[in-house]
Amino acid sequence: MKAYVFPGQGAQFVGMGKDLYDNSSLAREYFEKANDILGFRITDLMFAGTPEDLKQTKVTQPAIFLHSVISALVSGDDFKPDMVAGHSLGEFSALVAAKALSFEDGLILVSKRAMAMQKACEMEESTMAAVLGLSDEIVEEVCDLITTEIVVPANYNCPGQLVISGSIAGIDMACEALKTKGAKRALKLPVGGAFHSPLMKPASEELQAAINETTINQPICPVYQNVNAYPQTDPKSIKENLIAQLTAPVRWTQTVKNMITDGATEFYELGPGDVLKGLVKKVNSEVQVG
Repeated sequence: MKAYVFPGQGAQFVGMGKDLYDNSSLAREYFEKANDILGFRITDLMFAGTPEDLKQTKVTQPAIFLHSVISALVSGDDFKPDMVAGHSLGEFSALVAAKALSFEDGLILVSKRAMAMQKACEMEESTMAAVLGLSDEIVEEVCDLITTEIVVPANYNCPGQLVISGSIAGIDMACEALKTKGAKRALKLPVGGAFHSPLMKPASEELQAAINETTINQPICPVYQNVNAYPQTDPKSIKENLIAQLTAPVRWTQTVKNMITDGATEFYELGPGDVLKGLVKKVNSEVQVG
């Protein structure tokens, strides 16, 4: 069975999507439609901007979404997923690829999500840190012991790799404690805020209204969502999980395990980069990735 996975923030690079634009009239049509919807030429920044341009949240998230979704849409009959999943932002790409969301609605939601997250980041200084070489349980215990600051597990990426999220002071405290527990690395990431933590609650509340107003259809295949790592086909459940996603952890390790348990033998990553391919192989080295 074929599983398609879609990357999240951090996968962007200058030049992303230009090959699609140059070689496919359908891709050009979607990219130009995106320029009109967003009100600025995101294609100029994607194809020939600077890394700093692409780091702007209002650019990063729609850019990755567009590269991912258009890659699926121009594949035509070759795109036949048995199941899909996306990492954080990538969940919106997965939903469009699985026809639960229209291209237009997906892009509008991603743009609103980016703006809401940026506002939440500006309300309180916060960050994230990558923790390598410890079990999930030890990282969870360390986070639980810090009660004076906000610090929580945010991304369960693969065995031995977990990202934590929270206030600057909370992350500093957790990193020191995790090093004493034997972490190979506990290093702050160059991100603008504490994604997938309670500090994103203002963004989640702002996005909730937009999600509730958006039509979500039954997808053509199960969509494994970040919040609980389970397959979803019910539009109501999909909406509820999307709303919860900004403040809940990304359970990627469990998502990949569940997809394999449910029959996935081949994983294909659509979008910029190949980070998810590497994570999938770290979860299970025997599956095929492409």
